[in-house]
Amino acid sequence: MRAVIIGNGKISSYAWLTERIRHDDFVICADGGYIYADNAGIKINLIMGDFDSAPEPDTDTAKLVYPVRKDYTDSEICVKYALEHGYDEILMFGMTASRMDHTLTNMLLLMQCENACIVDDNNEIYLLRGSFCAKNKKGKTLSIIPIGGDINGITTKGLDYPLRNETLYMGESRGNSNVICDDYCEITTRDGIGFVIINDGE
Repeated sequence: MRAVIIGNGKISSYAWLTERIRHDDFVICADGGYIYADNAGIKINLIMGDFDSAPEPDTDTAKLVYPVRKDYTDSEICVKYALEHGYDEILMFGMTASRMDHTLTNMLLLMQCENACIVDDNNEIYLLRGSFCAKNKKGKTLSIIPIGGDINGITTKGLDYPLRNETLYMGESRGNSNVICDDYCEITTRDGIGFVIINDGE
């Protein structure tokens, strides 16, 4: 089962958003994300948030309202809801924008998930923990960014600059701007975690 979370960050095209939603997705909107979904004609299953960035909607759609003063962002509340209700895949939109604090904390929410991705107009962002694979991404740029420490014993397949049982050190940029050179690429590690970011390299 896949949950889609639509946040209040940057989404430049309603068509771009609509074509990525499946008919059987459970769509959760975080705060003002419901405006994107409504304008795109996407069926919303649940709206959650404190509505400090958009008016609380007057709707028959299921809604959970939270106080503005709380310990978690609206995005995190949505992620926790999806995990607690058994969704084994989470796809997130509207999680990146000009607020770098929100962008960074939204990216770190991937650490709570086993199978999740943040997608914006330019990037697909995944958590690397143990292993990662990508299909049909040939020609795209792939960066591996360590977080929380070094990534050890990293080996790659299908990348232009291969790594063979090596270390990527946190705070260094060696893992940036690799290129996927095959229809299938794979990354395995011995320990450590990081972000895998795939884009067109522009």
